[in-house]
Amino acid sequence: MKHYFLLFHIVIGSIFLADNAAAQKTNDNVMETVRLFPYQHRADADAALTKMDGWNKSEWKSLFRLLDNDSLKVGAADALSAYVNAAALDAAKKGHTADLIKKYAGGVKTDYARLFMQSQLNLLSNQAAVDRQNEHLPSLPVYSPAPASPLTGERQLLLLEDEMGLAKNLIEKKRILAKAAAIPGFSSFILVSKSLKDAEVNKEAALIVTRLALADQTIKGPVAREALETALPLLKGEDSSFLAAKLNALLEKMPYDHGFVSLFNGTDLKGWKALVGNPVTRLKMSDTELATAQKAANEKMKGDWVVKDGLLVFTGHGENLATEKKYRDIEMYVDWKITEKGDAGIYLRGSPQVQIWDTSRREVGAQVGSGGLYNNQKNESNPLAVADNKIGEWNRFHIIMKGEKVTVWLNGILVTNNITLENYWDRSIPIFPEEQIELQAHGTYVAYRNIYLRELHPDEPVVLSEAEKKEGFVSLFDGLDLSQWTGNMTGYLVKDGVVEVAPEIGGGGNLYTKEEFSNFIYRFEFQLTPGANNGIGIRAPLEGDAAYVGMEIQVLDNEAPKYKDLHVYQYHGSVYGVIPAKRGYLLPTGQWNKEEIIARGNKIKVILNGTVILDGDIKEASKNGTMDHKEHPGLLRPTGHLGFLGHGDVVRFRNMRVKRL
Repeated sequence: MKHYFLLFHIVIGSIFLADNAAAQKTNDNVMETVRLFPYQHRADADAALTKMDGWNKSEWKSLFRLLDNDSLKVGAADALSAYVNAAALDAAKKGHTADLIKKYAGGVKTDYARLFMQSQLNLLSNQAAVDRQNEHLPSLPVYSPAPASPLTGERQLLLLEDEMGLAKNLIEKKRILAKAAAIPGFSSFILVSKSLKDAEVNKEAALIVTRLALADQTIKGPVAREALETALPLLKGEDSSFLAAKLNALLEKMPYDHGFVSLFNGTDLKGWKALVGNPVTRLKMSDTELATAQKAANEKMKGDWVVKDGLLVFTGHGENLATEKKYRDIEMYVDWKITEKGDAGIYLRGSPQVQIWDTSRREVGAQVGSGGLYNNQKNESNPLAVADNKIGEWNRFHIIMKGEKVTVWLNGILVTNNITLENYWDRSIPIFPEEQIELQAHGTYVAYRNIYLRELHPDEPVVLSEAEKKEGFVSLFDGLDLSQWTGNMTGYLVKDGVVEVAPEIGGGGNLYTKEEFSNFIYRFEFQLTPGANNGIGIRAPLEGDAAYVGMEIQVLDNEAPKYKDLHVYQYHGSVYGVIPAKRGYLLPTGQWNKEEIIARGNKIKVILNGTVILDGDIKEASKNGTMDHKEHPGLLRPTGHLGFLGHGDVVRFRNMRVKRL
């Protein structure tokens, strides 16, 4: 009898050990798959998703159990999210996958798992089906209509940037650049432009940034110009001569402003300062009081915000970090990374905030995700979707603020859509029209990198200063349209609040004021591109060559090498062909010059950047013939139009105003 009992225990034990071994093997298979997500190699991910198609009941159970495990739930969620996203695009698999989730929905135990599974059902089903399917789940608010996809371009770029930091050889670097090249936009341009400093792959990087910039007009400004000027001499190989010509043309017309600038140089805190009070309390301070408080705050901040390994890091103690400059409407990119239980945010116009936090902090409502306008009370405060990457990984905000409205993409997912940001400091008034940007300090570690911003021209008219109004000046351009002008209306465009000559669509003609002026003071600002040529027509008729049937005040980059043999009467500011101007007072190409033209009878004066460069009498200067020995029949016209006289080059003008004398 003892032998039978012994045999029974041996059999039972063997079955138990076999079951344990099988269970362990199942868990190992599932963990092997989960570890691939969020994936870094598409081929590995495709193979993992195919493997999941063949999973048995035990393996699926094992995956869903992982959703209840605090240390493993994020990886399991990433794997299931990838599987669901793939199934959502396949009609044959969509229903089966939804049935699979419903089958195991009742077995999960944590709110995290239940909420996540609910979001997956929402992705796979129409709303009517969602309502039925949610009967399997506890009553929870649907915070996320669609989970973040690991396939978004921004998320891929974040992973590629991490990969590039670990790349060990030329082949790996080239592979990363090739992947980035397939993703259009500013973010990929920035990632690839960093490789322009790497001698191993700088030629490949030069070709990619050139193609990205040629395909996207929003890639402009100081950051883009610096990268493209670095790329130009590196263009080699197939199509390089063609691309070099295209890039040269692009650089000639690219604005020097109204584009992205870097707010963080990766080396120090230049451009940033410590926080003093808030917009309301700062407004009550005198200039002296504010300067004193700022100095003390800057001293106190030392060690709270540091630059480490090229990152801008908050160490967990201290106040917000603020930009030295104030901003109105903006477009901004910023990468951020937090640790477990992290909490931070981006203040726009000095006001809280685009939220950043650890989504596992359900006790404070963080399960809704980052990117919402946390302090809103009347307007929506929660994001549209949970788009956060897991703790310890980089995330990317793309923020646009115009007027009171804020739009936010997190990792390529729209999470805040044109929502009014309320004034936290005084809810009785709208958000401040202009204020600093702040990185919030909230007692936990947070790191930032890749902070880029461009200022957007507001959709509101430019108005004269009160001082100029009192002087009698009137505006000729409000920054919005050319309603006060006539002539070549197609060759002059209004872009970012300035008038830009557009050679590619007929910008070689003339644009005139509708009104005529006799004696006047004309003030304006202009920005030259390399070698650019234009002119200011005064007292000109609408027909004929304004330089001769009226009068032309030269606008010219006369420091360009191609103009080394100019006649003196062709220098910038000259009355063309008649009276020469002093040379040497133009600002470097790309900077905005200020000019004033004063016409009183035959007396003409030109003031450039505060210096009188011409002061003469056109009648006296031409009594024995003009300097260019040509006829100027309209030189002494008593009245006429003001105008821009295009010669096929990109020049920009703004702040045009005039006072009749």
